[in-house]
This record gives sequence, structure tokens and C-alpha cells, in this order.
Amino acid sequence: MKVRLSTKKDLIQIKDSIIDAQKYLASLNIDQWQDGYPDERQILQDIALKESYVVEDDKEIIGTFMFTTRVDPNYKSIQGEWLVSENEGYGVVHRIAVREQHRGKGFANFVFDFCEKQLLSNEIPSFKIDTHKDNKGMQHLLEKRNFDYCGIITLSTGGLRMAYEKVLLPSFN
Repeated sequence: MKVRLSTKKDLIQIKDSIIDAQKYLASLNIDQWQDGYPDERQILQDIALKESYVVEDDKEIIGTFMFTTRVDPNYKSIQGEWLVSENEGYGVVHRIAVREQHRGKGFANFVFDFCEKQLLSNEIPSFKIDTHKDNKGMQHLLEKRNFDYCGIITLSTGGLRMAYEKVLLPSFN
């Protein structure tokens, strides 16, 4: 598998990955991404900001994700406590979606490994993510990857999400 920045040419395949993820979440009765999010406007914004990535396997796009080191406004307030101050810097991954036929092949771990390497190479101490309360699969993965549950954040849309953080640099523990 290989990661690269997305381009507008990838839009259809990115949308297909997201549609597969939406169907999968719906099949598990998880009310996440069932309202049209993430939509084309969001994907194009991620591409324009150079924060949208695709994962290829044998030159076929098998999934997508958004990764940034910009401050996430949704993370400014938390019912709980972050482990590392916002001022110290952090990375965030959102909108992870894999094509149905590639599920169960280590896609999410591959994405997390990529993000962690990017953060470590830039000496950014913290990796944050949020997930829906019913997304037990993601919660299990985050715990397995040594993320700590930090509390609840409120999205700009009003939805609540479970917030997790992993401290990557020992001096920040």
C-alpha cells in the first residue's frame, strides 16, 4: 500500500470509498455519516488544503483519509481534558474510509502508521481523533493503538463525539 495526496481527479473514487463506509456504518446501526457528510464540497476543500490523501494498492485507490496539523476548532473545548496543550501542536485524522472489498486488510492501521510517522518526523507530540459513541470498531482500534480516551467534544454541527489522544513524544507524557 502507498499513500499520496489526493487530486481532483480522485474525486469519484474518494466518494465511492465514502459511500462504502457510509453503507458499512449503516449496516452496523451507527448513525455516523448518514446525513450526507462528508460531501463533495468537504472533499474538495480537503484537496485544496492538501489534507486529503488516498491509499493505493497496485495503483488502485482502496481508501481515503484527511490528515492535518492545523488546529481543529472542534477540539478547542472538551468535556474532559486533553493530554497535550494545543500550543504544543498536534495532528488530526478524519474521514477515514476504505472500499468494501479491502475491509479487514489493515487499512486503518496503515493510515495510523503513516500519520504517526509524519507527526514524529516533524516533532509534533500529539495525535488526536474523535469518533461516534456507537463506533465500537474504531474505539477498539484506538485503544489497541494506545490512544487515551480524553472526553467528549461537540462538533460545530452540534453532534457529540468521543475524543482520543496519543502522546507520541516521551517528553510530553
